[in-house]
Amino acid sequence: MFTKSWQRPIILVTASLALVTGTACAAQASQQSHTPTGISASAAADQPEHCIGFGAGGKGGEGGKGGRGGEPGQPGEPGQPGGVGCFRFEDLPNTPKADLTVVDKVRIALIVLAADDPEEMTKKIADKYKISEKQIDDWKKYYVDGDWFALMADSNRP
Repeated sequence: MFTKSWQRPIILVTASLALVTGTACAAQASQQSHTPTGISASAAADQPEHCIGFGAGGKGGEGGKGGRGGEPGQPGEPGQPGGVGCFRFEDLPNTPKADLTVVDKVRIALIVLAADDPEEMTKKIADKYKISEKQIDDWKKYYVDGDWFALMADSNRP
């Protein structure tokens, strides 16, 4: 296979260097944050009060003492009954279009999709944020198609 005995070690060293370089580049690329700055990690904190109908958790039990069994804990309180969710016009944030996050755009798309009259709701939202109806239709299309990159890229457009 190799005509000279010194060729094999050189080829092995070159392949090893290529592997190490590729691994180092991949590790460095994975450390960079790809999360858009407009996305909040605390989704529940960003929701209106009526959208977070969670119940209170239960109280833990008492542990046993001296080898005796412990007391059982108490169950938590159930949450509030569900409603229409957060798909109302009133649930939209009162921010300018430039401050809308990807989450806000998805919420807008869902509100339009859940509306009884989608065309009227689109006009109402377009008036609120001073944007075109086509822009809202684009966000809706991106959401339905699952094109998250288009929604995020649209965040950076003027």
